[in-house]
Amino acid sequence: MQGMLADRRLEICFAKVSTQSQLPANPARISSRHQALFPAGVVAAEMRGPGDPSMLYPGEAEHLGRAVPKRIQEFSAGRLCARLAMAAFGIVDFALRVAPDRQPVWPVSVVGSISHTAGLCVAVVAEKTRFSAIGVDCEVAGHVGADLWATICTPREALWVDSLPEPERPSAAALIFSAKEAFYKCQYPLTGEWLDFHDLDIEPMAWGSLAAGLLVQETRPLAATEFTGNPAIGQYLFHDGFVTTGFAVGASARAIGAAPT
Repeated sequence: MQGMLADRRLEICFAKVSTQSQLPANPARISSRHQALFPAGVVAAEMRGPGDPSMLYPGEAEHLGRAVPKRIQEFSAGRLCARLAMAAFGIVDFALRVAPDRQPVWPVSVVGSISHTAGLCVAVVAEKTRFSAIGVDCEVAGHVGADLWATICTPREALWVDSLPEPERPSAAALIFSAKEAFYKCQYPLTGEWLDFHDLDIEPMAWGSLAAGLLVQETRPLAATEFTGNPAIGQYLFHDGFVTTGFAVGASARAIGAAPT
């Protein structure tokens, strides 16, 4: 109940901000289930469906260039989710620009991450005084084709996927893909290091559960280890035909997960 009341207060706060800014109401919503992937202090917002580019700030819209409509809608949804999450920390009317390496340029006081897939966009934001980095990724469960598994999975992961009943294998591959993407997004702002799929080995801690922890083991020395530890601990959630994963690094500690599930 406390979480629901907090979510409602955030939505009311942003509704006031939108009115003051003379913009249409933000269709993004605070997401308690995605917040549960992270320790307390992280705010998550989600949106179903395409984003409206007319709601972008000029400093955001200038990055669209000649993007195709699908990319424009995804970019817009991501910015609107991030806008709602930032408002929880009193950050309003902030144009979330794009850096030369294509990463979002967050306000100096926060860290954040954005992910979008077909039909869902999620953004997470936290104060930099509490977190060094956070990473989120969402995927359609089962939409990672078998032709990609060898590219995504290490030999150990491939053995695990093959050991599962056939109907479970596509969801397992999607979880592996999502976890590697979320971990990459979390570590990149700290290290600037590009990773290959085979640099990481994913192990769900309770396969068969809709929500549980997961371990990320490096397969070669990585700069991220200084911040995340090895293995790093994250969380995953299967919901509504999607799988979402999250990682967080504390401001003065290694990777920290949400409360045990």
